Amino acid sequence: MSWRPDEPYNALPELPPSVPIETNTVLKAAIEARSALAALDQAARRMPNPAVLLNSIPILEAQASSEIENIVTTTDELFRFADDDSGIATPETKETLRYRTALFAGLRSIETRPLSASTAIDICSMIHRRDIDVRNLPGTIIANPVTRRAIYTPPTGADVIRRKLANWADFLHGSAETDPLVRMAVAHYQFEAIHPFADGNGRTGRILNILMLVDAGLLQAPILYLSRYIIAHKDEYYRLLLAVTSAGDWEPWVVYMLDAVRETARATLVKIDAIQALQARVREQVRITSAGSNSDLLEVLFEQPYCRIANVIERCNVSRPTATKWLNELVALGTLHDLKVGRERLFINHAFLTILIREDAPSATN
Repeated sequence: MSWRPDEPYNALPELPPSVPIETNTVLKAAIEARSALAALDQAARRMPNPAVLLNSIPILEAQASSEIENIVTTTDELFRFADDDSGIATPETKETLRYRTALFAGLRSIETRPLSASTAIDICSMIHRRDIDVRNLPGTIIANPVTRRAIYTPPTGADVIRRKLANWADFLHGSAETDPLVRMAVAHYQFEAIHPFADGNGRTGRILNILMLVDAGLLQAPILYLSRYIIAHKDEYYRLLLAVTSAGDWEPWVVYMLDAVRETARATLVKIDAIQALQARVREQVRITSAGSNSDLLEVLFEQPYCRIANVIERCNVSRPTATKWLNELVALGTLHDLKVGRERLFINHAFLTILIREDAPSATN
C-alpha cells in the first residue's frame, strides 16, 4: 500500500531499510561525527569535576527539546529551580525539568536492561508524570499548523504499534554491523514515524537518541546538546523526516543527523574550553578572599550557575556566617551577582551562565 498523508501508515516498512544506508556520503559523515564525538567524550573525561557538564548540559537539552514542542521556559528559570521542588516554578519549567529527570532515569535503566519499547514507555510516562501506554484510539494526525491539512498520519491500533516498536528494538540490538551513529539516525526516524504515544513522542525520541549513544559506548555521559541543532534547523528536520516517508530518501536524513552530532559535539567542546578558562580565573579570585584555596567552594560555583548559602555550608562544611562572608566577598569582586528571591539569596555565576547559554550556533552543511 502506498503512503498517503491522510491515512494511517500501518504499512510503515520494518527495519532495516530495504535500501543501502551506509553509502559513501553517509560513511564520510559518520567518520567526522564519530571523531568529534570522541573528542568531546575525552575532553569531558579529563574534567576534574564532571558535574560541571552533567548538571548543566542536560538542562539545556531539556529546554531545547521542549521548545521544539512549543513548551517554552527561560534558561534562568530552569537553573533557578533545577534543584528546588518549590511550587512557585511555572508549569512549563516543571515540565521541562521532568525531561531531565526522564533522561537520567533512562540512563539508569540501560545499565541493567536493554533499550526497548518499555524504556520508551517509562520515559514518556516520566515526562508526563502519569502512566502512559501506546496509542489505541484512531484520529492522531500530524497537520500543517497553518492549513490544518494532514502532513502525516502515523500507524494506528495498539497491536500494530507494539509490533512496530518490537521491530524497532530488534533493529537496535540486531544490527551490530551498522555504525552506531547511523543506527541511531535510522532508529530515530522509525520511532518518530511510529509515533507511539498520544503526546511526548518528540521528547521521548530525543532522549532515546542520547541513550543509544551512551549504550553504544560513544558517550560516557549525556553531554551532547543535540536538540539545539534541531531547533536551529527545525524546518529541515521535518522536511527530511517526511522525505524518508514519502520517497524513501534515507541518505539526506542520515547525513543530517550525523551533521547534528558532529556540530553539537564541536560546539560543546568550545563550551568546555571556555568553562575551563573561566574556572582558572575564578580560582585566582577565590584565593584573594578569606576562602583562600578552597577547592570545594570553586566546585560549588561551577556545579550550577546558581548557588545558595546552604550549598556552600553543606559542601564546604563551614558555618552559615563563614559561607555568607565568602559569597559576599565574591560579590564585591564582581565574580558573583546576588539576587533576592523571597527570603532567600541566590548567588549567580553570571560568566558561567553566559557560556552555557551562548549560541555557539552549529551551521547546516547539507
